[in-house]
Amino acid sequence: MILGMSADPVKALASFKLKQRLNYPLLSDPDHKTIEAYGGWRTKKFMGRSFKGIARCTFLIGTDGKIEAVWDAVKAKGHAGQVLSHLRGKSATAVKS
Repeated sequence: MILGMSADPVKALASFKLKQRLNYPLLSDPDHKTIEAYGGWRTKKFMGRSFKGIARCTFLIGTDGKIEAVWDAVKAKGHAGQVLSHLRGKSATAVKS
């Protein structure tokens, strides 16, 4: 199962999902509680300015609920292929990327 998460409100996520033709749920976390718990709410820098924001990252969570792999600072283009390659070559043991 694929889930996306953002701090945006539910209504904005519904519009984004429709516009981008996404076929998976987008979860709203406006208080950043879950995003922070996964380490995704971080200090970022842009044009010499520091601010808090969401880092685009991916977590592969096994059926046992444990994180099996993490992709940090993800670029959207080609990322789905990276995850699929990992899943196809995954060994029986948990792997951290």
